[in-house]
Amino acid sequence: MNVLVSKLKEVLLAVLPITLMVLILNFTLTPLDPSLIARFIIGAILIIIGLSIFLFGVDIGITPIGQSIGKAIAKSNKIWIVMIAGLLLGFFISIAEPDLHILAGQVEMVTSGLITKTSLVIVVSIGIGLLIATGLVRIVYNIPLYKLLTILYLIILVLAIFTSPEFLAISFDASGATTGALTVPFILALALGISTLKKDSKASEKDSFGLVAIASTGAIIAVMLMNIIMQTDKMTGSLEEAHESNSVIRPFLHEIPVITFEIIVALLPILLIFLVFQKKSFKMSRKAVRKILMGMLFTFIGLVLFLVGVNAGFMDVGSAVGYNIASLDNKVYIIIIAFALGLVTILAEPAVHVLTNQIEDVTSGYVKRSVVLGTLSFGVGLAVLLSILRVLITDLELWHYLLPGYIIAITLTYFAPKLFVGIAFDSGGVASGPMTATFILAFVQGAAEATAGADVLVDGFGMIALVAMTPLIALQVLGLAFKFKSGKGKGGVKRNVEQR
Repeated sequence: MNVLVSKLKEVLLAVLPITLMVLILNFTLTPLDPSLIARFIIGAILIIIGLSIFLFGVDIGITPIGQSIGKAIAKSNKIWIVMIAGLLLGFFISIAEPDLHILAGQVEMVTSGLITKTSLVIVVSIGIGLLIATGLVRIVYNIPLYKLLTILYLIILVLAIFTSPEFLAISFDASGATTGALTVPFILALALGISTLKKDSKASEKDSFGLVAIASTGAIIAVMLMNIIMQTDKMTGSLEEAHESNSVIRPFLHEIPVITFEIIVALLPILLIFLVFQKKSFKMSRKAVRKILMGMLFTFIGLVLFLVGVNAGFMDVGSAVGYNIASLDNKVYIIIIAFALGLVTILAEPAVHVLTNQIEDVTSGYVKRSVVLGTLSFGVGLAVLLSILRVLITDLELWHYLLPGYIIAITLTYFAPKLFVGIAFDSGGVASGPMTATFILAFVQGAAEATAGADVLVDGFGMIALVAMTPLIALQVLGLAFKFKSGKGKGGVKRNVEQR
């Protein structure tokens, strides 16, 4: 119960700043329809309760499953088992990721069903599965993370030349959205279990980072290939469907059965995999099994409440606020509010607090979590601001940001302490959490809808990509600062960590 209360406090911090900002804007710059505000408040309550229950369920259900399966696979000591297990687990855990469902739903809506939610979720999940299998092989064969990331991003760079602007934004957004609240704990747990294949505990510690980074490239590559194969160029989108209902309760009642069915389909394979492993390998006590099954139940209930709150309450308000503020003559308002939203969102993401505590612990308190939080907060605020500038300035394209950004990030991998390389690339998924994938994505799309010359599909997507890119640079720069300031030379951080 104490853990659940702790999760509730974390999530309350996540949702409260955005809720207060919307209510202030409603009474000042952008008055909204009363039914829309009522839906927003109900949605916020459902998100707070749902996300708290979901995170609690992940802790006692999903994470132990991931660690146990990782250890069981490691004991087999057969590379083909590692690869097949990585592929299947990556596919099924990605299908269950709530952030991916939110993004895929938005893509389906603005393309009027041309790109269906189901097809995008499946394509991304295949990409995640393949790259998780690759990442597990990396751990087994001691392939340096920075070398593999260089190869993967070179592949992405080549594919980007043949990818349409619409899909370029969606592919990078899918990468940020897929590594969300469900996927990240499971992948980290799986990496930790698999890394026990190694006899060297120091190498094992270092290799427990980086799997999320490798997995996220799978989403980018899969969506780009989807575009190249389908040849779906010159698409446009709008948010016309987003403002239909004046009823407060009806949208929630409409979403409940649809989302309940989707989540049952998403979580069932994970449950079945666990039961098969339990019978063949785990042999856990009845008490341990009951606890994990209870965790799965909490995960299910939390996911349903969270996604109902998002789809029926949050999204429409986000796009309405973005639309109304972007419609004002003075564009300074939309730029300032975009920066402020990015600032408070990253400070409030529950997973960010886990990450910053981890960094403080790994560096023996030398790199303070307040410094990391401040750096990430400013960086993500800047990312949302840059997204809005891309909406307002027609000639500004997503690749103008992503190309130099990723060149800097990959270059830094050759100089930053290797532990920080893994942490930095893993943290991209942490920064683009549920609040970013919901409210801010809708906010940017609303602004794109209201701006002459902007297209919702081209300019409305891409924001999650920028938010996910910021930590790659910020945390590696911090790693470099730590290395040089410590005065311990090239292996300073590594030695410091290994002594712990």
